[in-house]
Amino acid sequence: MKTSEIRTLNETELDSKVNDLREDYFKLKFKHGIRQLEDTSKLNSLRKDIARIKTVINEKKLKA
Repeated sequence: MKTSEIRTLNETELDSKVNDLREDYFKLKFKHGIRQLEDTSKLNSLRKDIARIKTVINEKKLKA
C-alpha cells in the first residue's frame, strides 16, 4: 500500500486497516512457524505497511 493512498483515509479507516493487517501478519507468522511459507516476503511487506499506517496516524495526531 502506498503512502499517498494511506493519507487519503481517515483515522477510523486507518485504525481498522491496522487491525486487519496485524491479524493477517499474525496468521502468516503462525503458518510460518508450523510450515514453510511459499512467499516469506509477505511478512516483511505487512510489517512495513503497518509501520507506514502508524506513521501517518502519528502525523495526523501531531497536526491536530
